[in-house]
Formats: sequence, structure tokens, C-alpha cells
Amino acid sequence: MKMTPLERKWVWYDVGNSAFTLLVSTLLPIFFNTIAESGGASDSDYVVYWSYATSIATVVVAVLGPIFGSLSDLRGMRRKIFSVAVLVGALGCVALGFMQHWMWFLVLFVFAKSAYQLSLVVYDSMLCDVTTRERMDEVSSRGYAWGYIGSCIPFVLTIAVYVMYYMFELISLQVCMIIVFLIVAVWWVACTLPLWRGYEQRQFVEPAGHPVRAGMRSLGHTFKEIARDKRIWLFLLAFFFFIDGVYTIIDLATTYGTSLGLDTVSLVIALLVTQVVAFPAAILLGMLSRRVKPQYLIVACIVAYFFITVYAIFLDREYEFWILAVCVGLFQGTIQAMSRSYFAKIIPGEKASEYFGIYDIFGKGASFMGTFLVGTVTALCAPYFDSLAEQGIHTAFTAQSIGVAALAVMFVIGLVLFILAIRCKAPAAGEGGSGSLAAEGEAPAAEEAEKTE
Repeated sequence: MKMTPLERKWVWYDVGNSAFTLLVSTLLPIFFNTIAESGGASDSDYVVYWSYATSIATVVVAVLGPIFGSLSDLRGMRRKIFSVAVLVGALGCVALGFMQHWMWFLVLFVFAKSAYQLSLVVYDSMLCDVTTRERMDEVSSRGYAWGYIGSCIPFVLTIAVYVMYYMFELISLQVCMIIVFLIVAVWWVACTLPLWRGYEQRQFVEPAGHPVRAGMRSLGHTFKEIARDKRIWLFLLAFFFFIDGVYTIIDLATTYGTSLGLDTVSLVIALLVTQVVAFPAAILLGMLSRRVKPQYLIVACIVAYFFITVYAIFLDREYEFWILAVCVGLFQGTIQAMSRSYFAKIIPGEKASEYFGIYDIFGKGASFMGTFLVGTVTALCAPYFDSLAEQGIHTAFTAQSIGVAALAVMFVIGLVLFILAIRCKAPAAGEGGSGSLAAEGEAPAAEEAEKTE
């Protein structure tokens, strides 16, 4: 499939923001662990504090996402709100490099990640403007695919800087952090420029009165529409569980590995392999969506993640972490891309930002339930395993592995809810839900296709 210029510009933002995602799942928790350890925190505390900070960022996005989404659906507002979120997130990323106290580091992390997630609320909704309904699955997959492979460029640069500090001690930790976060922020903003210049909001809501009051009224109406459309709210519930598990694995991978005593450089390189594997996997499975319904691909990915979680429980060697990284790479991009495009197809395009703001409450706010669950279970189990260690008793499990085991339940619940969702039919026009949408599997109206060309 040959992408249009606007589709390519939209994909470029995935290339840019993925650098921040990769940083959050690799070097950033390692920096935090180093700072926290120097402040006297224990190994299990690494996972607990990081999990809670990620959960707080999720709550912030859950509150602000729908509000920002409803405002960005108004005529001329989508680009403005998107730009503010990107700039605030990039500046927060730069400032992280100067933080040397673990508490302030976490506070600024919550600030930067919240802005990053809010930019994605608007970015995801732009999919309805930049392509047609028939091309959404593949364009969404291309975004994730090129995001994974493109983010490897700044990632390799940041790894080189980290090696200068960690292995050769040529620079201090603070200098290393400043350079690493600056590289990511510059890459993020640079890859955003094509979309800034080329994007035009084609589907929008005309403001009726004051923009904020109009946005809040529209948001309330959207919640009522979702409540009446079983297909949408069941999907959102399913998405909450299965994607929460996915993002928890992404966010806590290096934190979990370092808490088990695995070498940090090896862990980071293994996660680079994840990005490389995810590129062809997302492209190929995106092409497969032409022949296989996207919902079937989502089901296959959920089942695969269940077994990945079970495997992670027994992980205690570096080569096992590498196997885990490859398996995650095979399905990570597909489950994200197919979920995004599936949701974009079942919502009204003119209110896409508002709907995606609600979508991010359940997902991209990144692991509220998952990280909180892992952190809480780990904290509850830590005293028991610490007492066993004091007695000289060694077990095949750790407090951290028991925390990870809780994620398997989330994938089971997500799978059941998603199967129920795809069995629901779209409400007929006039029933008050998303009835103006084409039913699943049908072609959109001709005028809608022309609007998004």
C-alpha cells in the first residue's frame, strides 16, 4: 500500500513520540533506580515507587484526556491543543535530565508523561482526518511499525551515551542524563514538524457558545452515546484490561529485570531487539488485515500476551529476557494498531478527539490498573520473601514475579469482554448511539470517503 503525503506525515509523529516511549521503558527507569538506590531505596521499592508514579500519570490523563479531546474537536482547535501538549512534554523531558533527587524525578516524570499521553489523545483522533476508513488498519499499523524502527536511531545514540557513563566512566551520571533526555526531546519535536505543517482538521464540531462550555456539553452527550452503544462500551472495557497489561509489560520491563539483578546494558539491548522485531511484525500483520478481520488479530494477540505473562513469571536469566523481548515484539505493535483503527471505525469522525480522550482513560494512560496491581502485589509479598531470604531459604519465585503473575488475569478478562464486544451489532440510526456510523464490515458513505481523502 502506497501512503499519501498526509498519511506519511501522520506516521512521522509515531516515529518521533516512540523515542519517548522507548526511553520510558528502558533508560528512564534505570536512571530512577540508580538515583533511588543512592537515596537508600530497596530493590522492591524500585518497582513500587515506579508503578505508583506511572499510575498517577494515568489518573491525570484520565481526568484531562476527555476534556482536552472535546475541546480539540471544535473547529481549528485540534492542531493548537496538540502543539501545546507536544511542547510541554518535550520541555518536561529535557528538565528530567537535571533531576538528581528521586522524588522530584518522579514528580517531573508524571508531568512529562501526562503531556505526552495528552498529545496522543489528539494524534490518534487525527487518523480520522488523514485517511479513509478502508485504509485505517494498515495506516495505523504503519504508524506503529515505523515508530518502532525509527525510534531505534535516537535509542542507539542514547545507549552510546549511557555506555560512556556505565562502562567507561567517561562522563558523570548527571551529564549522561542531560544528554540522553535532550536527544529524545529534540528527536520528538523534529519528527512532529511535518504533521504540524501539513495537518488540516477536516472533521470537527462547530462551537455553540463559549468553547469550554460547548466542549463540556458535548462530552456529556458523548458519554450518553457510549452508554447506549453496547459495542463501544464493551470494547472499551475489554481494551482497559488487555491493553493495560500490554503497557504494564512495556513500562516495567527493565524495572523488573534490574530488580532481579540482570545486567542493565543487556536488558536495554534486548529491548532494542523488541523494536526491530516489532517493525516487520506490525507491517506484515497490518497487511494481513486485508484478508483477516482485525478483531481476530486482536484476539490472537491477547492470547499470545497471556502466555508471555506466564513465561515472565519464571524469568531469572538474561537469555530468557531476550526470548521475552522477541515474543513481545511480535505482537506489541499489532495489538496497539488494530485496537486504534478498530475504535476509529466505530466512532463518529467529527468527535474523534473526544472519543479518543475517553479511549485513553481505558488504555494509553498507561497501566493504571496493571502498574498499581503489580506494585501492590509486590509490596504485599516482599516481607514474606524477605523473611525467607533471612532464613536462607531460596525459592523459584520472587515478590516481583508474583506481582507480574497478576497480569495474566487481566488478559483473560480482556479476552472475554472483547469477544462479547465483537458479537454486538452497531445501533441503527436514530437509536442514539453511534448510529450514524457504517456497521462493521460495511463501506462508509461516499461523502465521508471524499471528506477524508
